Amino acid sequence: MRVEDKTMKALAASLNFRQMRQELISSNVANADTPGYKAKRLDFEAALARAIDVDGELGMKNNDEKHYDVGSGGFSNLEPEVYEDPNGVVTEDGNTVDREQELARMAENKIMYDAAVQLLNKKLGLLKYAVASEK
Repeated sequence: MRVEDKTMKALAASLNFRQMRQELISSNVANADTPGYKAKRLDFEAALARAIDVDGELGMKNNDEKHYDVGSGGFSNLEPEVYEDPNGVVTEDGNTVDREQELARMAENKIMYDAAVQLLNKKLGLLKYAVASEK
């Protein structure tokens, strides 16, 4: 039985990126009154989906042996995308942070983080049970 399977790697990556997103949202809230500050977003869901790619549908197809496999994803090169929010409403001072929306995003991110922690705990519990039952 492999301890570090694709599920464990995906949950660990998800927790890391959720933490990064929480820090980025906190930074947005902290700069809500800074003139000219542009709200930033972090997108990792698409990269994580490519890394998981359970069905093999998201990877690049290479039908010829001369083609290089460059689109299969994987957890070793997983990078989130940080960008300025293009949908932000610009205030008079050039700031695009909406404090209420940021706090709502923060709450949603925390719920998703907590869910990932629970899933990871369940997975570790199953592994512990499997190891204990083999003795």
